[in-house]
Amino acid sequence: MHKNRKSNLAGLSMIKLDIISDPVCPWCYIGKTELDSAIAERPNHPFTIEWHPYQLNPAMPAEGMDRKDYLEHKFGGRDGALRAYALILERAEALGLEIDFAAITRQPNTLNAHRLIHWAGLEGRQQAVVAVVFRSYFNDTGDISSIAELRKIGEACGMDQGMLERLFSADADLDAMRERDAHARERGVTGVPCFIISNEHVLQGAQPKALWIQVIDELIENMKDNID
Repeated sequence: MHKNRKSNLAGLSMIKLDIISDPVCPWCYIGKTELDSAIAERPNHPFTIEWHPYQLNPAMPAEGMDRKDYLEHKFGGRDGALRAYALILERAEALGLEIDFAAITRQPNTLNAHRLIHWAGLEGRQQAVVAVVFRSYFNDTGDISSIAELRKIGEACGMDQGMLERLFSADADLDAMRERDAHARERGVTGVPCFIISNEHVLQGAQPKALWIQVIDELIENMKDNID
C-alpha cells in the first residue's frame, strides 16, 4: 500500500472475497500463494476472505485411493500425468512451492477437509487452516482423507481438539458440504480456483500477483472516491 493512502483507509468498509477451492487442486494452491503475496504487499487491502467447498473428485471413496491408480484412471498413467503437471510445476517452482507429486501416495477424498475448513471459519482460523491443509497435502505428503491428520491440522492451528473429535464423530454437516458444492456448480463454477469479489465480479483460475495488486489498488481508489 502506498504510504499516502494509509490515512484515508480507516473509513472504508471491507469487501467480501469468496474463494471456491479444493485442497487437492494444485492450481488452487498456486492461486492462494499469488493472492497471499499480493496481500502481503498490500496489507491494508479491503478483503475479508471466506473459503468454500468444491470437490474435483466427488465420487472418490471416503478413504481416498492409491495415487497410482488415480493417475492411471484420470491421465492414463504416469506419463500422462507428467504432461498435465508440467505447467503446474513450472509455475509452482517460480513461486518457490516445492511440490513433489511423485512423493504423494494417496489421492484423498476432501469432504472432511472441507468440513474442517468450514469449522475453522466459525472460529476465525480459516486462513491458517487452509494454509496448513494445502501444505500437508502438497509438501508433507499428508493424507487429508484421514481424520487423524485433519485433527492434527486443526490442533496445530489452535482449534479445540475436544470439539473436533465431537464434530468428526458426527455427520450432521456432510450433506451441507455437498449442497454447497452443488450450489457452486449451479452458479456456473466448472473449475477451481474461482474468486468472487463482492458477490459480483468473478476471477477464474490462478491469477498472478500483479493482477491482484491491480485489483486491490482499483478497489481502494473506488472506495475512496465514494467517501470523498
